[in-house]
Amino acid sequence: MARNLAVVGAGLMGSGIAQVAATGGWTVTLVDTTEQALARGRDGIEASLEKFVGKGKLSEEDAGAALGRISTGTALDAAAEADFVVEAVFEQADIKRDIFATLDGLVKDTTVLASNTSAIPITKLAAATSRPERVVGTHFFSPVPMMALCELVRGRHTSDETLATARAFAESAGKTCIVVNRDVAGFVTTRLISALIVEAAKLHESGVATAEDIDLACKLGFGHAMGPLATADLTGVDVLTHATENIYTESRDEKFAPPESMRRMVDAGDLGRKSGRGFHTY
Repeated sequence: MARNLAVVGAGLMGSGIAQVAATGGWTVTLVDTTEQALARGRDGIEASLEKFVGKGKLSEEDAGAALGRISTGTALDAAAEADFVVEAVFEQADIKRDIFATLDGLVKDTTVLASNTSAIPITKLAAATSRPERVVGTHFFSPVPMMALCELVRGRHTSDETLATARAFAESAGKTCIVVNRDVAGFVTTRLISALIVEAAKLHESGVATAEDIDLACKLGFGHAMGPLATADLTGVDVLTHATENIYTESRDEKFAPPESMRRMVDAGDLGRKSGRGFHTY
């Protein structure tokens, strides 16, 4: 398997994917629209690698080699020679479809196109290309360098070969994979956590219990490492609100409709850890 990767989107997810791929030996091109975004992404990768070195999980030599395998570009044509492309931009289907349509005309016929979406059906993205059999979902988890799971998602026409290529890529980046065989919105993990978070937010909104007690109930009652509202804060209340709305739009299942309080939190900028306040204060 050739090992030239392009990652579109230099935010937290994209830079994390670039980091684990480069650490796994891939030559990586990180693509975003501005030099400022790329600089932030590269600085984040460097800081993360330094933490791994400081904890003794990575040698200075290996960290330097990984950083040296990452280059950047501000146009999608920087991905033209990639063997595998991961799109990791914001969770909006129209934006992702536009990126896939452009990439389809740029990359090699053999290139696999993957999306790091957590909720948007892969078939919708693949339909923007002439190669739906070579489009797959690779749902990494945040923070990517720390989280072990990658959810591989088959679109309606994703081939066995493409799925195998995606698995080889994710495993080379140090991840354990599960396979979603039917392309439902939200896949496995986002469907499960979205239903739990929506119900937890409704309990909190109606005053049934505090955020602290709801999270404590899940930790001590179910053995969860983190409660659902703390998970929303870690992931981003805005990210999870968009994800649950995407699932609800596709499924029309009321259990995925985010409560009004979550939408108002997003409006107010109370997005969780990244803003200092969400369901909890940081």
